[in-house]
This record gives sequence, structure tokens and C-alpha cells, in this order.
Amino acid sequence: MTKNAIVLGAGIVGVSTAIHLQRRGRQVTLIDRKDPGNETSFGNAGLIQREGVAPYGFPQQLGLLLRYALNNRIDAHYHLHTLPSQIAFLARYWWNSNARRHAIITRAYAPLIENSVVEHKDLIGASQAEGLIRKDGWIKIFRTEAKRDQALAEAALWQNEFGVEYDSLTPADIARMEPDMTSDFAGGIRWRDPWSVLDPHALTSAYRRYFESLGGRFVTGDAASLGPFGSGWKIMTAEGPLEAEDAVIALGPWAAIATRRLGYSFPLGVKRGYHMHYAAEGNAVLHNWTLDAERGYLLAPMNRGIRLTTGAEFATLDAPKTPVQLDRAEAVARTIFPLGGRLDPEPWMGARPCTPDMMPVIGKAPRHQGLWFAFGHAHHGLTLGPVTGRVLAELITGETPFIDIAAYSPQRFNP
Repeated sequence: MTKNAIVLGAGIVGVSTAIHLQRRGRQVTLIDRKDPGNETSFGNAGLIQREGVAPYGFPQQLGLLLRYALNNRIDAHYHLHTLPSQIAFLARYWWNSNARRHAIITRAYAPLIENSVVEHKDLIGASQAEGLIRKDGWIKIFRTEAKRDQALAEAALWQNEFGVEYDSLTPADIARMEPDMTSDFAGGIRWRDPWSVLDPHALTSAYRRYFESLGGRFVTGDAASLGPFGSGWKIMTAEGPLEAEDAVIALGPWAAIATRRLGYSFPLGVKRGYHMHYAAEGNAVLHNWTLDAERGYLLAPMNRGIRLTTGAEFATLDAPKTPVQLDRAEAVARTIFPLGGRLDPEPWMGARPCTPDMMPVIGKAPRHQGLWFAFGHAHHGLTLGPVTGRVLAELITGETPFIDIAAYSPQRFNP
């Protein structure tokens, strides 16, 4: 008899999980309040970051922390009045980011990243989404020799330990690769392995269509109505009540709210981010996904225009938009590339779901049968959606996950 499963959350993680469960013989219903890919998965840098083996840590140097405290940067911004409610999370995040702990976490995190491209490749081929993908990596450019040399030394370590491939770029290389960009940079790095996505929302939509071609279905519903029912789970949807043996919570930054109703307490913080699309002036062309590393913004040549993305904003999930980082980034970006007018009516804002140890929560709920978690992917939700979906589906259907996922267990926060 076919078992039913429901997946709450139709971002890249939820859609990928639904695909892998449907492939394994479950009858899956994907549920969200909006169409797939319209929340956090809509706005990101569009990178499948095979090089991103080290999760983004909290600054440790006192001088840098003091500079961040001025709250005038592009790569980080905070709401002063909300800091008291975030202190506990930030303190744990800071502690886990010390050199010794961060090295341990990086080694535990790396297996997910190492399989990110190959697992996307599987779903990209199956969903016939090759036209949305570029396979020529991305570049990181530096304004000072000191930061360039530091980054190259780190890249060499990652290459030796994790097989990450890169090229060192001279100022002449950057000028050749980006002739419409000013050439007053000290050098850079080209990461060879990552793939880039010309439209992240379109990719999630393609995965959704593939899921439905397998026999899965999408309905709108309210995650707040999820609750135990008999030996399984029940939820209210636009089509009425729905029952299933298994339920997956893949709600990104809203996962903390949904799991709290069921008696769990996850220290899930958010890093909000913004983006805007621009035309290029005249005949200018941006060829590469390009990070201005010492300023903290990225320019990406996407189908909708040149997407400018910002760093992290520390604020509550439901706080009003404060796109000051975007304005700061735009002013700097215009000095290195001839951006034209804004193409979007207003800045887009989303929230990255973050844990204080920088690793996602993937696995079985400790105190409920048939309840599973997949959230907390921080900056790498797009990157890790398919690999997360595969390992969780393997776990749910009784297979041995193809990589060790013990480090991501929900029990590390809710024993």
C-alpha cells in the first residue's frame, strides 16, 4: 500500500525533498501558502556553491567587531532595538565561529557542499532546466593585496583538503574577463567548480513541474494546522483536510514557529538580505557573477537583469524593510560597473534561516513518529536543496543516507 507524505514549504529544499520522496514510491503532497519558490528561494545570488565548504562565521577580531558596531557597512547591518532578543543566538554563533570550532564544523559541513553540484545536475537534467544554468564558476575580486593573499592562502587549503578548484587572477585577468569593469583591483579568485543560475525562481518552478510529472501534487495550506492524527499527521489545505504517515517541515525561516507549536525549541535566527535588478548602460556587459569581496555585495548577470545582492541584516523576521545596505551597495557598484536604472518597483527582501552552529537541521524529530525536519541552510539553501532532499528521503524510506548526516541531527538542539 502506497504511503502518503506531506512536505511543508515549497522552496528549493521542500521541492527537492518532495521529488526524492516521490521517486521512492511515496505519494507526496507539497504544501505552502504561496506558489513554489516565492520566498527565500526567490532572492539569492544564484550560485550552486561547490566551493562553499566553510560556512559563514561570525567575526572574531575585536577591531572588525568595532567597525561593524558603527552599523554603516554593506555586508552587515542590524536593528539596534532588536539586539536584546538576538543576543543569545549571536553569542552562540560567535562562540561556534572561533578557529577551532569552525574547523570542526567545516569538516562536518563539507560532505553536503561536496555533493551539491552533482545532486543539482540530476534534477536539472530531469526537469530539462539546462537553459537556466551556467557552468563557468564565479569570481571574487579584491581591492588590497593583503586580502587577496589571505583569500588565496585559504583557497589553497580548501583545495588540498576538499578538492575545491580555483584560479588566481591578476588585475590584467580581471580586465580581460570584465572589460567594462574598472581595473583598479589587486587581483582575485575564480572558483571553477560552482554552477550559476540565471533565474533561481524559474529553477525551483522547473523542479516543481518535474515533481508533478512524477505524480506529486501541490496545494496551498496553512502550516499552523499541522498536528498528530492517529499514527500519522493531518493538515488543513485549500482542498480540505489531508492525512499522511509522514510530514516534513521545510519552512526555512518559519520553521522555528511551526516546530515550536509541536513542543520543539530551535535557536533559529535569520539573516535578511535584499536584491535589486539593473540594466547596464549603453553596450556594457557583465560576464561573470562577481563579488566585490571587501565591500560585501555581489553582481550577477541574470535573465531579469544584473542582480545586486547585499550581505546580512540582523533583524526580526517580520520587521519592515530597511534596504539601507542596498543603497550603499548600489553607490559603490556604480563606481566599478556602469549600472543603468533600477528594473524592479521596489527592493526584494528575504530571510535566510540560520542556526548558531552554521549547519542545517536535517533528520527525524526526536519526540514524534513520522515527523521530519529540513531547514536552517543559511546562505546555502539554493546550493543544498537537492542534496538535502535526497538524504532526508533516504532516511524516511529506510535507506542508509549516502553521506553521514549525524552532525545535522535535530537532537543536537532538542535531545
